[in-house]
Amino acid sequence: MDAQGRGRADEIDPADQWVLNPRTGNYELRLDSSAAQPAAAPAAPPQPRSAGRRRAAAPAAEPAKAPGRTPRTAPGVPGQRRGEGPPGGGRRGARKRKQEKPRGKKVLAITGGSVAFVLVAVSVGGYLYYKHLNDNIKTTEIVGGSKGFKKDQAINILVIGTDKRTGAGNEGYGDKNSTGHADTTILFHVAKDRTNATAMSIPRDLITDIPDCPTKQPDGSVKTIPGTPGKRFNTSLGQSGRDPGCTMRTVAQLTGIQPDHFMMADFNAVKTLSSAVGGVPVCLDKDVDDDKSKLKLTKGEHRLAGEEALAFVRTRHAFGNESDLDRIKTQQAFLSSMIREMKSKNTLTNPKKLFSLAEAATSALTVDTGIGNLNRLMDLGTELKGVNPKNITFTTLPVKDNPAERVRATVVVDEPKAAPLFAMIQSDTSLTEVKQQEKAAKDAKTAAQEALLQGNRAPASDVRVNVYNGGGPQGSAGTTLTWLQNSKGVLKSGNLGNAPAKLKKTTLEFAPNQADQARALADIMGLPATALKQTAADAAPKDPMVLTLGQDFKEPGISLTAPQQAPEGIQRVEADKEVCAK
Repeated sequence: MDAQGRGRADEIDPADQWVLNPRTGNYELRLDSSAAQPAAAPAAPPQPRSAGRRRAAAPAAEPAKAPGRTPRTAPGVPGQRRGEGPPGGGRRGARKRKQEKPRGKKVLAITGGSVAFVLVAVSVGGYLYYKHLNDNIKTTEIVGGSKGFKKDQAINILVIGTDKRTGAGNEGYGDKNSTGHADTTILFHVAKDRTNATAMSIPRDLITDIPDCPTKQPDGSVKTIPGTPGKRFNTSLGQSGRDPGCTMRTVAQLTGIQPDHFMMADFNAVKTLSSAVGGVPVCLDKDVDDDKSKLKLTKGEHRLAGEEALAFVRTRHAFGNESDLDRIKTQQAFLSSMIREMKSKNTLTNPKKLFSLAEAATSALTVDTGIGNLNRLMDLGTELKGVNPKNITFTTLPVKDNPAERVRATVVVDEPKAAPLFAMIQSDTSLTEVKQQEKAAKDAKTAAQEALLQGNRAPASDVRVNVYNGGGPQGSAGTTLTWLQNSKGVLKSGNLGNAPAKLKKTTLEFAPNQADQARALADIMGLPATALKQTAADAAPKDPMVLTLGQDFKEPGISLTAPQQAPEGIQRVEADKEVCAK
């Protein structure tokens, strides 16, 4: 029986069971047994349910009754916090005795974080009643998926909003024939030090290659769904039986950033979460009357919940140029506002809101089995809770109109803008312009490595280097050699084919008396200071340096030094800023 059921058995408001702990400043769910109540048998640990299936809760074991006494409450139901008289109501003839300490006392205090929409499912900032909420969570097993996360590494969570018509009252939304496409997709990157996060939206109408995707079947077998080149991104889910793991693979191939986990929700997520928090404040720059989404609002500020909130995030025709890209901006403004609402004292100090929010969040989710139980989600929530809204930046993958189309309907990646953004996320560089991140960027370069790039540069014609391919695209050593000789004047260079071992990062090995050559080649190749590896002894006069191209190498001319500032012109919104929809 859950906390709500426990409270109702004695006509106790469930919110009254949340008690402020003066030592920690946190609310805790206290389920205290009366002295007369025997300790209940321990419950078996709950298990998460698979997608589309809900396990029936096992009946609780009936506790033994004390001889000659009739329990005041239903079996297994603890009494209220306040003191109560003995059964029968009166004290006449009863001898006052020393109050016993409650037995079977339990305190459940689970802390979460503050990321909105389906992200709040792991970071509601509240205290969750374990078994009932654990049973709410639906899971999907991803072939080759992560088994968890490490506290000392960055975390990448793929948040997917599907257009499948599941849930009561959603029959009129989306495409009635949809198998559940990736209608809204956000790659949520949480920094290694947990001080900041980047939420990058991926347009559903982006043309990209969908890779081959192995999927787990109901009978436990694995079926590989063939990839399809040059298709809309949203078909990475649902089409031909593709599961969320296929969307994760598509994102990894597209961006070079590997999602660790996914969290998926349908239309009900927006309705239930916005209602649980008491409505999400939004601002409109104009009156809106959209027949398609049924959104009708006047200019100014509003607090939206339920159907109205869903209409706001679904509308394509109310704002901007009526495109999916402008709808993304509206969704980002909504999510930013929800984050602020989650972090407000009105939510964090309100047990009833936290209780409703925990119910809504866990019921709205489908997650991978790597985080598919409440304990792991709570661990993840603990990692996310410290991120301040001002350090959460929403942005959109840079795109441009598809040049292959006469009538503009789809978009393609804008490579010059997208590559630096991907590099910043891969290198864990924050998009937020805050002092803390500026200091972190400076501290990333150690004094010793910086010194390697300081000093004279040799002329390109004096640079001697042998090039190996240790993980770059096929033929990289040859193309780099041609580029160095023909475009950069590095004539004393050679191609020695593949390196003996694969490297994740490109390296340049040089001797102390080759430092001026190393600095010159680092400038030409765009190598960071961390790529320079100096040996102990000097080299012979005509000995070459060794350049080994790692898995981070793309092609000659593309710098391997991650930018410290966001590219000019990319769209972004900080979560602590209120933005009116236009």
